[in-house]
Amino acid sequence: MADRPLEELNGRTVLEVANTEYMDAVVANGCIGSVSTVPKGLTPASDVANLAILGYDPKVYYRGRAPLEASNIGVEIKDNEVAFRCNMVTVHDNIMIDYSADHISTKESALLIGYLNKKMGSESLKFYVGKSYRHLMIMETPSKEQAEAYCKIRCTPPHDIQGKNIVRFLPKGKNSAVVINLMNKSVPHLRGHDVNNVRIDLKENPANMIWLWGQGVKPNIPRFDALYGIKGAVISAVDLVNGLGKLIGFDVIDVPGVTGYYDTNYKGKAEYALRALEDKDFVFVHVEAPDEAGHNGDMRSKISAIENFDKLVVGTIWEAMKERKDFRIMILPDHATPLSIRSHTDEPVPFAVAGKDVGRDEAHVFTERAARASGFSMQNGSNLMRYLIRLEKSKK
Repeated sequence: MADRPLEELNGRTVLEVANTEYMDAVVANGCIGSVSTVPKGLTPASDVANLAILGYDPKVYYRGRAPLEASNIGVEIKDNEVAFRCNMVTVHDNIMIDYSADHISTKESALLIGYLNKKMGSESLKFYVGKSYRHLMIMETPSKEQAEAYCKIRCTPPHDIQGKNIVRFLPKGKNSAVVINLMNKSVPHLRGHDVNNVRIDLKENPANMIWLWGQGVKPNIPRFDALYGIKGAVISAVDLVNGLGKLIGFDVIDVPGVTGYYDTNYKGKAEYALRALEDKDFVFVHVEAPDEAGHNGDMRSKISAIENFDKLVVGTIWEAMKERKDFRIMILPDHATPLSIRSHTDEPVPFAVAGKDVGRDEAHVFTERAARASGFSMQNGSNLMRYLIRLEKSKK
């Protein structure tokens, strides 16, 4: 959701332009600040940022993105295995045309992943179906040390190279040739598949290559209730967020109609969150649509996604909770995805907190500018959860 000022918006951000009545109400009834969710030296990505937001120092607990997604789909990673994110992408003449193959459906992807397992899979190499264009590849290695060595390969997220030549962004480092070979081997198998033939006939981008990245090994993360003394649940359409939730002992709540895209069931997420709070202490609600719009460079869709999130998610929850005395609510982006660069950044993001024992400041709007002006800055994002739950006035 966080962004940078745009010339076409007269130096304002999309968050400043969007109608955010309910996020503004949270600020007006509480406080706003800025927080660094991505530690220096780590890649600004959803896995790192959400790990920090949930109160876990990524420098201590982060072991890669793919293992979080493996957790969500019930795949247990062995000590000598490495998991890779496996995106279905569209590449033409070495140009990354589309990092999501037109947000290919899970049903279509499942057929393609099944075919790759038949053609490329083995006892030591398996593909697993995720959602839409996001899938997994698990590779067995001779030892735990060799599995960890694969984590040192420098892999570039496909959404960071939209419209660019893939050659200079191919995996680099020791063992990278193995990964590149697997990506290249997928091309002839996918190119002529019936699913892609139909997609081409329908003028949709074919899923004609896999892109491997976000690799990692088996994580070891303590439970949330052991650290913070409360039980939680997570609502998200994104496998890595749900997988992280499972690893820390959250219930993963399935909401009908959630897609991880512009058309997701915003209100359903809020309604299910309120229902979960009847027997849970804490619910983590994640919405992906503003991030997707940022990657697509789609200003109008990003504004629309922010407004839908504000009205249908924040508004539904705020109206149900605002008269109560026994709740706290926190709102923030996990990271910025500026439209101008169509990629994630590690700059601080705004956060707002309201509810029991939260003091009010003078701010009345939820924007990046208001967060900076507040003077409330948290440098270590993993302290934010402790602040929310216990209201410790830490600004470290």
